Amino acid sequence: MPRLVMKFGGTSVADLDRIRNAAARIKREVDAGYDVAVVVSAMSGKTNELVGWVRESGALYDAREYDAVVSSGEQVTSGLMALTLQAMGIEARSWQGWQVPVRTTSAHGAARIEDIETQNLDAKFSDGMQVAVIAGFQGLSPENRITTLGRGGSDTTAVAFAAALGAERCDIYTDVDGIYTTDPRIVAEARKLDRIAYEEMLELASLGAKVLQTRSVELAMRYKVRLQVLSSFEDKPGTLVCDEEEIMESNVVSGVAFQRDEAKLTLISVADRPGIAAAIFGPLADAGVNVDMIVQNISEEGRTDMTFSCPVDEVPHARKALEQAMERGEINYHGLDADTNVAKVSIVGIGMRSHAGVAKKMFRALANDGVNIKVITTSEIKVSVLIDRKYLELAVRALHDAFDLEKAN
Repeated sequence: MPRLVMKFGGTSVADLDRIRNAAARIKREVDAGYDVAVVVSAMSGKTNELVGWVRESGALYDAREYDAVVSSGEQVTSGLMALTLQAMGIEARSWQGWQVPVRTTSAHGAARIEDIETQNLDAKFSDGMQVAVIAGFQGLSPENRITTLGRGGSDTTAVAFAAALGAERCDIYTDVDGIYTTDPRIVAEARKLDRIAYEEMLELASLGAKVLQTRSVELAMRYKVRLQVLSSFEDKPGTLVCDEEEIMESNVVSGVAFQRDEAKLTLISVADRPGIAAAIFGPLADAGVNVDMIVQNISEEGRTDMTFSCPVDEVPHARKALEQAMERGEINYHGLDADTNVAKVSIVGIGMRSHAGVAKKMFRALANDGVNIKVITTSEIKVSVLIDRKYLELAVRALHDAFDLEKAN
């Protein structure tokens, strides 16, 4: 039997009515002849509630017990979904991560999948099981403890199972009906894309688009898993995330992504010498600061300024890490300037590879609307800029209009 993976997020299984709605969609695929692996998240709001209870229990909690508690949300959902499918006459059963098993690293709260052993699932499918309802977001460490995969872990679970089971496709059901050229709440004319390349989706996800989790797209690209993003609540075509070869023609720019809560930090007058970048960004990495854009100014009299961006809530960690590096004598600087009122706006598109003038068009569109650019970074298929946060929505609309993203190619 061909296999299909279907993933339902928290809003899609928020109560029994929504679980029944999701079960009806699963039944359609079973009736169409598929063996189905369903990956479920915890019911909407439950994970936050469980996390809150753990934190209330004590500030210095055991990360292994944190995972034991927080993973229970998916266990409840998987059992309820299996019961609902059984009531519809479908041979279904629930599976926890340790029962499959899903082998992960030991990094509790942020584990990574290392292997999925499918023998147990294969045997049950051969015995007549039609649907395996799998608890997402969780696995089993080498020490045989339950682990969780971090934010968006159920998306990653679903893609990993699609790869391991050789599934025809991985369908991600959520509260939106696909991937848009930008956030429709900012640009009413935003257009839903029929298809998008893995590389474009990976850039959009890493640059602020919230539809798919970055790790899940990385995994899909590596194993060529065809991903489809669909609405749980409407019967509409979704967006297929696939290989570039499956897209006949595409716009030069496919989408505009943004991140509101960025900060720009500048180390003023740093010694310009070999190894200075490592001396600055090593301690930041050790402190868990997620550095993004980096710009080094022209050196004058052996000293230079170093500018980088990071999430605004990581500024205190960055400041502390740099001060400690200074105290240890690893770096020397005259000041640290932190601008916590900036945002990042990016354009993404595989068409940029073969079209000149994309950056020029972007910068002109922003200039025409009076938006000043503070920092610029580029890659083969993206251009990102830091701007004042108050101009974010204006910039997104200006770029969407400039590249005619409301129109299909």
